[in-house]
Amino acid sequence: MNSWFPIPSNSDFSIHNIPFGIGTIADGRHFACTRIGDHVLNLSALASTGFFKGLVSDESVFDKPVLNDFIQLGKPVTNEVRQRIQNALSDDHSPLRQMPQLFIPLDDVVMHLPVHIGDYTDFYSSIEHATNVGKMFRDPENALLPNWRHLPVGYHGRASSIVVSGTPIHRPSGQVKPKDAESPVFIPTQRLDFELEIGFIIGKDSYLGSSITTAEAEEYIFGLVLFNDWSARDIQAWEYVPLGPFLAKNFASSMSPWIVTLEALNDFRVSGVTQEPKVLPYLEFDGKRNYNVSLEVAITPIGHEEAIVTKSNFKYMYWNMCQQLAHHTSNGCNVCVGDLMASGTISGHDKGSFGSMLEICWGGKNPITLSDGKLRSFIEDGDRVTIRGWAENQEKRIGFGEVYNRIINETWPGLAAQ
Repeated sequence: MNSWFPIPSNSDFSIHNIPFGIGTIADGRHFACTRIGDHVLNLSALASTGFFKGLVSDESVFDKPVLNDFIQLGKPVTNEVRQRIQNALSDDHSPLRQMPQLFIPLDDVVMHLPVHIGDYTDFYSSIEHATNVGKMFRDPENALLPNWRHLPVGYHGRASSIVVSGTPIHRPSGQVKPKDAESPVFIPTQRLDFELEIGFIIGKDSYLGSSITTAEAEEYIFGLVLFNDWSARDIQAWEYVPLGPFLAKNFASSMSPWIVTLEALNDFRVSGVTQEPKVLPYLEFDGKRNYNVSLEVAITPIGHEEAIVTKSNFKYMYWNMCQQLAHHTSNGCNVCVGDLMASGTISGHDKGSFGSMLEICWGGKNPITLSDGKLRSFIEDGDRVTIRGWAENQEKRIGFGEVYNRIINETWPGLAAQ
């Protein structure tokens, strides 16, 4: 599939992608949009030309500050919207070719959180990550807890503090118990960390008391985003017993602005690892349910070049998204359009593919050197953390762009502008 619209050859946003997002320009009005190369296509303005006539009866879904109402139309509609855009961009005689005003340079658009997130769940589904953490903090010979290979472990996070890429992240403070101290102290975290993750957006409501099977799960997954589940490791170490993560996680999580549809990634399906022991029947599945999506994380100190600190891949996940969703709803819990579920930290088999500084530097014992010449065990004030993700073969490239944020503190808020 080729396009008459100019798209850089290495763009994440080829004609094969057609993701969805929410943008604003100078007038401040929100509009649904997609991205083509280095331009944003205004879907609200496109709808006003009659482009979606006979498909979308209520065109106001393209004028909302979030995509929830658009997603609620269902995959038969949203997939056809995507297909129409693809066809128009590949048809030399398309009327869209005579509407250059609908294509806005990316630098002129402010991107926003694309959905209203009613609920957010974070999983813990990388066996390499779970094993690494278990070795550091528990018995190295029995790193995984007894339940880990039997179910996708997860916890409910805080939806209100999920922010879009580019939002400055304030270094959180909390209770920390220093080694050998009798009592905790309240201080800014000294062990701020990123977590390399991919999230999926729920695209269909379910009902309280009903369950979603692994066979049905993809009907309920609209698309994927890059996700950074920021973590304060020292706060977490003191607070997490007995109920798990709390203030060490809920101060912020970051999400990329473009939702890449599940259908766009069909050609990048792969088989996951063999799950042993055999899972219970409700977690069994057919087909290839993992995805070959390359991932990398870079840290950029102020005034210096970025340094790539890890390269990983979404295909490493032990528990796939269909199993996560099936388990989440197996007790009758309902899900709603716009809900977000995140993979948990994605780690590979070696240090070069670990998905957090906790693992890369092994709890601070093995610091790395960044482009400013200084050692890092965790994230410092002023550091910008960038996550990128893309799927690529000989025929096409489909990417997520990036999710990036810079760390600021209360005494140095000017970092946000640098």
